[in-house]
Amino acid sequence: METLKFKNNDEMPMFGLGTWKSDKGEVYKAVRDAIIIGYKHFDCAWVYENESEIGDALSDAIENGDIKREELWITSKLWNNRHGKEQVRTGIEESLKSLKLDYLDLYLIHWPVSLKPDVFFPTKPEDFVSLDENPLAETWTGMIKCVEEGLAKHIGVSNFSIKNLKKLITNTGFKPEMNQIEMHPMLQQKDVMNYCMSENIHLTAYSPLGSMDRIPDSKADDEPNLLEHTVIVKIAEKNNCTPAQVLIKWALQRGTAVIPKSTNRERLKQNFDAQNINLSENDMNEIAKLDKNYRFLKGDFWAIKGSPYSLEFLWG
Repeated sequence: METLKFKNNDEMPMFGLGTWKSDKGEVYKAVRDAIIIGYKHFDCAWVYENESEIGDALSDAIENGDIKREELWITSKLWNNRHGKEQVRTGIEESLKSLKLDYLDLYLIHWPVSLKPDVFFPTKPEDFVSLDENPLAETWTGMIKCVEEGLAKHIGVSNFSIKNLKKLITNTGFKPEMNQIEMHPMLQQKDVMNYCMSENIHLTAYSPLGSMDRIPDSKADDEPNLLEHTVIVKIAEKNNCTPAQVLIKWALQRGTAVIPKSTNRERLKQNFDAQNINLSENDMNEIAKLDKNYRFLKGDFWAIKGSPYSLEFLWG
């Protein structure tokens, strides 16, 4: 299994299991199955509302001897209503308690957007807190403390543009070690990728298969289907693999971590086996032509009328 190496020589498996949209009652078995298959990297978040079940699965797998804690790489994310410098610790402690862990391998700021402490998801402008009131530098200071206190080994961000990364680094002098962003052949994020790699910031690709299982209200009527794209299907046929495996291996061959989600044992195995595929230079060149700057997760729920946040702020 290929890994990304951090400055202290810790290594994160580049291939992992995403758990966004993994339903309660399903995610426990998915995690247990994944560990038996060979997964070691699990990407979680407080807002997914399934960390407790994931924690049960991790605890039972360790107790059963299926895997050791030190072999696992567990990521979680700070939700937007815990952005106050003193609230960050509350956020990570809630995740650690649910996941039944003493520490996280990686903790990320989920979005560069701040909400009031009693707001789970915004429905009106008053639910937000502006970055003038609660600067990201304050949140980042709280994240740094998590490392200093041994609650997280590494810290990073998610959904950060180049502009927001630069501002965070300038204001704190402490670089994120990871930026987790949507990446797939139709949103290749070459500028962000080039910047992060030049700054030694690792990248993780979420929604690598196109996130087709999102709720209907969050999907466009004319949304493309990556798994049915003629170029991806053709490359899959040539390599005797599935379109999903092509999409996963494409991300890995670019040097990014990737976290496809599934709760189906057969697909978990297929996704895992994508690591063994080798896409040719021609395959990679053909996929490179598919970039349309198309986002499946547009982030417009942060840019409701009256919000202090805009899509321009998020993505630049």
